[in-house]
Amino acid sequence: MEEGTSKEPSHSCCTEEAFQWDTREDCDVRQILDRIGDKWSLLVIALLDNRCMRFTELKKTIDGISQRMLTVTLRQLERDGLVSRTVHPVVPPRVDYELTPLGVTLHATIQSLVTWTETHQVEIATARARYDAVGSGLG
Repeated sequence: MEEGTSKEPSHSCCTEEAFQWDTREDCDVRQILDRIGDKWSLLVIALLDNRCMRFTELKKTIDGISQRMLTVTLRQLERDGLVSRTVHPVVPPRVDYELTPLGVTLHATIQSLVTWTETHQVEIATARARYDAVGSGLG
């Protein structure tokens, strides 16, 4: 097989010094972190914890998300193997979404982040207020 034609993920951007990832846009790890770290993906993954939801349920539950953005988010999560989509052969069509086993493992990690945020929210609010009171010091 010629170099550069493999369908395997490229890890050339990842270096030991960068703790297995890199800031370059073409880095596989950075792309995955960008996907799972966006606010809509985090909300969808959180909502699908231990349950299936229909598109319309997700749309009603996630304040501020457009139909297009929810569609894009679900497609990306499905492509990454984090969410599964089941189409039921009824009229009108019914589509359910749920976390895959891989998505469930990610949910556990996200829950740790939420717990950390809840634990430290007062400290963060205090730091923000102090920062805002004195200005950023930049420029």
